[in-house]
Amino acid sequence: MTDTDLHRLAHSLLGKSADALEPEEANVLIDIRDQLPTSQDVADAADERATVGERLADRVAAIGGSWGFIIGFALVLFGWMILNTDILGHFHLAFDPYPYIFLNLMLSMLAAVQAPIIMMSQNRQAAKDRLGASLDYEVNLRAELEIMRIHEKLDDLIMARLDELKAGQEALFAHLGVTRPDR
Repeated sequence: MTDTDLHRLAHSLLGKSADALEPEEANVLIDIRDQLPTSQDVADAADERATVGERLADRVAAIGGSWGFIIGFALVLFGWMILNTDILGHFHLAFDPYPYIFLNLMLSMLAAVQAPIIMMSQNRQAAKDRLGASLDYEVNLRAELEIMRIHEKLDDLIMARLDELKAGQEALFAHLGVTRPDR
């Protein structure tokens, strides 16, 4: 099919010229023209568009937001405190005695790095949601346009059948030599 078909579809289905179509509308009409499915998996479409940094941010956020990380991190913190207070403290070898200034510095650095990474992941999730909404709109528009096309075909079939019945009725009246009652 050609661009002429796209212009015809745009005018007949949406009442617009092909130049005035939104990107989603153009995608749907191209799919209709080429007889391709419109639906896509949002996760696959988002993964195709993701950069290496975005995928890394998602992985870091997935690990940092898990119970395994929280429990493991809590164990490391308690181990650090016990090591520096009870074990190494008895031998006066504690490298970070209470109030654990080095530990606080490390936690602050972790939070300073982890927070923007989590925000990047949240921004990516928001972009994935917007993409999902756009793809849903395309599928809904496609369904609506296909229903309109089916209605047009049914209307054409009904009108053709009515014309056949009318011609048959007129032929019957002519054969019987009767004038039509509605005249």
